[in-house]
Amino acid sequence: QVQVVESGGGLVQAGGSLRLSCAASGSIFSIEVMGWYRQAPGKQRELVAAITSGGSTNYAESVKGRFTISRDNAKSTGYLQMNSLKPEDTAVYYCNADVRVTSYSPTYRHWGQGTQVTVSS
Repeated sequence: QVQVVESGGGLVQAGGSLRLSCAASGSIFSIEVMGWYRQAPGKQRELVAAITSGGSTNYAESVKGRFTISRDNAKSTGYLQMNSLKPEDTAVYYCNADVRVTSYSPTYRHWGQGTQVTVSS
């Protein structure tokens, strides 16, 4: 059993910053990829950023230069530092962890419940 829990969301004014955390726990051998997605009302869920176990990162064009994804492999925890926030960043942010439970098992994607980020203008 693997659990993924996000924290750090909230209400912030435009131009402000927030740091989201994503903690994975349970039967984990390794986490190959950790990612952040977001879903605004009436819109599809979209990728915000992702990071591999080796530290390679990928960002949506809309957040490049403003958001930074990182992870602490020893703690099975990922982070999303969000700076220069805009009202259009308002969404529920979801973390995912692609987990391998043994050295030879395939990865399985686990999702958190989401955390609300609201940016006021």
